[in-house]
Amino acid sequence: MADLWLISVPLDKPSITSVEKLKHTIAKTNLASYFMFPIPDLKEGILDSLLCLSDDLSNMDILTESVIRSTCQCLRDVTEGSSDKVVENALVNGVDLLRYVTRFQWDKAKYPTTMPLSCLKDLINKDVLQVAKELKSRTSAYNGIKTSLQTLERKLHGNLQNRSLNDIVREEDLVVSEYLTTLLVFVNRWSYFHWESTYECLSDLVVPRSSRKLVEDGEGGIFTVTLFKRAESEFKAKAQKCKFLVREYCFDLEKKMQMEKNQLSVHQKEQYKGFVHWLKINFSELFVAWIHLKALRVFVESALRYGLPVRFQALLLQTTDRKHSKKLEDELSSLFMHLDPTATASKREVGSDIPGLCGQEYLSYICFHINTNVL
Repeated sequence: MADLWLISVPLDKPSITSVEKLKHTIAKTNLASYFMFPIPDLKEGILDSLLCLSDDLSNMDILTESVIRSTCQCLRDVTEGSSDKVVENALVNGVDLLRYVTRFQWDKAKYPTTMPLSCLKDLINKDVLQVAKELKSRTSAYNGIKTSLQTLERKLHGNLQNRSLNDIVREEDLVVSEYLTTLLVFVNRWSYFHWESTYECLSDLVVPRSSRKLVEDGEGGIFTVTLFKRAESEFKAKAQKCKFLVREYCFDLEKKMQMEKNQLSVHQKEQYKGFVHWLKINFSELFVAWIHLKALRVFVESALRYGLPVRFQALLLQTTDRKHSKKLEDELSSLFMHLDPTATASKREVGSDIPGLCGQEYLSYICFHINTNVL
C-alpha cells in the first residue's frame, strides 16, 4: 500500500517558494506523487481551546484507526480470510481508499463548516463511538450463531463418539418392547475383541449374541446390544469401567437437532448478508470520519504552529516504497528547515509540551501519516 503523508506549511513567501521547489523535484525525480488537500476555512476559536482540542483530536485519531482496523478484521473473519472480498467490500463512497484520500473534498453536508471546531470534533467522536458499540454487539450476535451452528455440526457430523446417528441407525436396528431395549455402544477399534468376549458378561440380563456392528470409522465402531430394561443402569456402569461408551439416542431428539441446524443455517446466511452490508456501510462512514479528523488536526496544528489568523496550504504526498520515503523525508526537512531551525535532522522525540505531537517525531513542518494499510 502507498505511504501517504499529509503535510501543512504556512502561506509565507519562503514556504511557497519551497513548495514550488518540492513540486519541481517530485516532477523531475518521480520521488512521490502530490495532491492538493483542500481544507475549508473553519471557525478558529481561541488558542486555549485549540490547545485542548489538539490533544482530544490526537486521542480520537488513535481510537478511530483502531475501530477501522476492528471493522476490517470483522470483515476478514466473516468472509473467512478472503483478501479479495475484504478489498471488494472496503470501499469509501464507492471508490477505493487511495482514490478517496487523493481526491478529498470536505463534506459540508455531514460536517458543516459553520460549526465550532469542538462541535465538529464531538460530531465525529459520537459517530465513531456509536459504530464501535454496534460493531461489538453485532459481532457478538453473529459469532453466537456461528458457534451454535458449529456445535451442532460437530454433533451431527463429528466422529462416532459424539456425532448424530440419525442417518446411520434405522428403527429396525433397535428392539424396543415392554421389557427389552437396545443400547448403542461406541467401541474403539483395538477393543473389538474385548467387546465381543465381554458384553454378555456385563449383566445377567443381556440377550446372548445380540450385538451387531452398525458402522465404523477410523477410530472405532457403533455396536448394538439388547438387554432387559431393568438391567440398563447396571450395564452402563460396567461398560464405562471397560471403556465402552454407551451413546444416548432418541429418534425424535436427532430429528430435532437436524431441524435446528437447518434453521440456524438459514439464519446465519441472513445474518451474513446483513452483517457484511453493515460492515461495508460503516467502514465507509468511519474512513470518511477519519480523513475529516486528519483535516481537523492539520487545521488546528497549523493554527497553533503558524499563528492566527490561519493561513496555510495542505498537500498530500504519496510514496510507494521505503527508499523513496526516506529521500522525500530528507528533501522536506531541507526545504522547510526555515520554519523551525531547531528541528534537527535526527528529528528528536517530543514530549507532552507540544500539543498533538506527544510521542511523535518533531518536524519543522506539520506532517500526519495516513495509514492506508488498514486492510
